[in-house]
Amino acid sequence: MQNTDVILKKQEELNSKYKKLVEQAYNFRQTDSALSDISEYKAIKLLNKLNRLKFLAREQYQSIA
Repeated sequence: MQNTDVILKKQEELNSKYKKLVEQAYNFRQTDSALSDISEYKAIKLLNKLNRLKFLAREQYQSIA
């Protein structure tokens, strides 16, 4: 059960960072396209990590049930 809590906490942290990066990319879109692209790339990398954590969380819930 503790592993699941750690995974969920990490998911929340990464989700918060992801939202900030997406917002940052959107805001930079009109003024600096290079910074927008960099922020978007970082957001995509975080989304990949989030998807892997979702998979791990699903595995944890299935093993408990």
